[in-house]
Amino acid sequence: MDVLKIIVPTVLSFFIGLSITPFLTKYFYKYKMWKKSPRTEAQTSEVFNGIHNTDSEMSTPRVGGIIIWLSVFLVVCIIYIVSIFFDISVADKLNFFSRSQTVVPLGAFFFSALVGLSDDLLQIFGKGTYAKDALVYRKVKIVFVTLIGLAIASWFYYKLDFTTIHIPFGGDLFVGLWFIPIFVLVILATFSTSVIDGLDGLAGGVMASAFVAFAVIAFANNQIDISALSGSIAGAILAFLWFNIPPARFYMGETGMLALTVVLAVIAFLTDSVLLLPIIAFPLAITSLSDIIQMTSYKCFNKHRVFKIAPLHHHFQAIGWTREKVVMRYWIVSVIFDFTGVILALIS
Repeated sequence: MDVLKIIVPTVLSFFIGLSITPFLTKYFYKYKMWKKSPRTEAQTSEVFNGIHNTDSEMSTPRVGGIIIWLSVFLVVCIIYIVSIFFDISVADKLNFFSRSQTVVPLGAFFFSALVGLSDDLLQIFGKGTYAKDALVYRKVKIVFVTLIGLAIASWFYYKLDFTTIHIPFGGDLFVGLWFIPIFVLVILATFSTSVIDGLDGLAGGVMASAFVAFAVIAFANNQIDISALSGSIAGAILAFLWFNIPPARFYMGETGMLALTVVLAVIAFLTDSVLLLPIIAFPLAITSLSDIIQMTSYKCFNKHRVFKIAPLHHHFQAIGWTREKVVMRYWIVSVIFDFTGVILALIS
């Protein structure tokens, strides 16, 4: 029954995502929910401008992440309502909305999605510096993500009594009040990986496999509700990916990436796997690291660039890899590291 509790929400979210996408896509295009100003208006390099598809960005909706979190929301509601109002024992056993395991990650997921959606709408319909200047845009996002991290970390510390960090093969390390800044740093580090949402299908494939990995880890920890939630999110991402493979019908946008990166970090803490997160989400980590290396090198070593362009997936494009080749190879690497992370979690 535990296995069924994970499979049903996963499959259901996938098919719900497929079902609602045509209606949402029609709405996205009707109201022209894409950026009105290209990133090339900001200070970007010639290499970036050479590989960047401005025409596509200016005609492709950027709020596709709605499909992901709306699918998960509908799955949670459908199973919960059926379990409450209908005398069906199976439905009650399939319900994964629980105060002990999924209330916090679901709350973080949907709240972050709405914050990200507000950000997307400002990008789509806003005018002035925020909509056009990438630097101002990045600073504002960092402030919002920090506030989200502080709110969730405080809940973990004061309400759930989280005061330790699990060290693989080493047990729990007591950190006390330091848990809050550590949590915020992890949230910021995970969110910084949202720069991977730059090629059709790239973010979707990497994120889907990461959530599958955490579904397995949570199942092994007997955290069945968290496992079901992770599976449901993975299923919704796969539905999004069905329409996001080249040529993408829409982009994930901040409403998708902010929600996914925040809940990914939350689930990592809940499953005592936060130190394995850089392995399980290796493509995300290396993408963020490539940005840090590039900026550090540029500022500290007389504008020297380690990569032709950062983040790393754009560097591969710049040296001649096609978009499809970059995406498929990232998927392969993602699966390998997800498998590695799961094995380490199971034996530690």
